Amino acid sequence: MASLAVPRPAEAVRSARHRAILALVEQAPIGSQEELATRLRQRGFAVTQATVSRDIADLGLVKAPRGERHVYVTPNVLTGGTAGPTHAGTARLRRILSDYPVRVARSGLSLVLISTSGTASVIAQAIDESDLDDQVGTLAGDNTLLVLFADEPALERWRARFGTILQLANAGLDGEDLAGTYP
Repeated sequence: MASLAVPRPAEAVRSARHRAILALVEQAPIGSQEELATRLRQRGFAVTQATVSRDIADLGLVKAPRGERHVYVTPNVLTGGTAGPTHAGTARLRRILSDYPVRVARSGLSLVLISTSGTASVIAQAIDESDLDDQVGTLAGDNTLLVLFADEPALERWRARFGTILQLANAGLDGEDLAGTYP
């Protein structure tokens, strides 16, 4: 679902970089952060090793044996699923929720999420990039975001799944712990 929040330039660059990283690790075996940084620079991204390290964590990439070396892959490749950012996006949402406290309230067919100042657009983008898909969209302000729904069943499904992610975030569980936890 597309966020109605206006993305900040840095968020747009990070999102484009994440798409490039996923494409790179799907196209060729990449075994080190420096190798990945070099390929990103060749594609026009100004990155440091620290940036690449954060991106790898955000995307949930892991190293797996391929031939005589270990290379980066998405967690879905290891489980036999299709490659893509969905699981990684949900793991990223969990990490964000572990850093920022969120209160949830309801108004009609909308959920109101309230967090700390300056975090609403980050949370909204993480929701949009996760596998939460029952929402019509998100609308972010400074510390408050609205999650909009078309009907009651969609709202209730989303709320239950979000509650599970929020509980895991508060318990400090890893992104891999999200697999198979949804109702």
